[in-house]
Amino acid sequence: MKNGKTMREKLFEYIRTKYGLFPDYPFPSAPGYPVVRHENNRKWFVLFMDVERNKLGLSGEGRAEIMNVKLEDPFFVDFLAQQPGYFYGYHISRGHWVSVLLDGTVPFEELCLRIDESYAVTASKRKQKRIREAKEWIVPANPIYYDIEHAFDGIDEIDWKQGAGIREGDTVFLYVAAPVSAVLYRCAVTKTDLPFRYEGDRLRIRALMRLKLLQRYDRSEFPFARLRDEFGVFAVRGPRGIPHSLSAALGGGTRAKGA
Repeated sequence: MKNGKTMREKLFEYIRTKYGLFPDYPFPSAPGYPVVRHENNRKWFVLFMDVERNKLGLSGEGRAEIMNVKLEDPFFVDFLAQQPGYFYGYHISRGHWVSVLLDGTVPFEELCLRIDESYAVTASKRKQKRIREAKEWIVPANPIYYDIEHAFDGIDEIDWKQGAGIREGDTVFLYVAAPVSAVLYRCAVTKTDLPFRYEGDRLRIRALMRLKLLQRYDRSEFPFARLRDEFGVFAVRGPRGIPHSLSAALGGGTRAKGA
């Protein structure tokens, strides 16, 4: 490794420098499996271990060193599990945890991003409000309930059903369901927790968020087929995070009027 350090040692140094935290070794039966915890709630946000390669579906003999981290979005976990160096959490809840190879398949900088998200996801509620950075979401919009294609005609702000986890300052990409089946808008979340109550046969709303239009996309730019084939987005059933590659691609598009 660079500077003679293993990837694990480099990550220990990163965690110590950024968070002032050190690993501990809580498993008597596995003394070589360190974890790193929050100081206040004692939840651990990264577990380092090594496992037999064949248990991860890898070729060759011997053991592979991995780290386990928790992510907020299970859809993003599904996406990452398809990428080189990533696996569903080994011996951990598959919904939110991923195991990541520490052999260089995943770059050091990307490993640090995963640790940072795990730190934020496992932090106390009070700490989460303080440390959470702005996020990007793709949010479905059903034209059966609302004429979303014309929602921004003549205006640049609308109120929309607030998705769990979305906060002021986040970015929302509105995906319009069939028959459109494409991302049409990029919006900034300017307000959240606007009081609203509605309950119908298939729709329940408990709060609204205010969205400010930033960009428009032609329905041919980001159809579902492209989201699926190029970016690994296989479903848009609720608010979810997006892959970095899709985030970069969505940076293009037609600028909103007046933007």
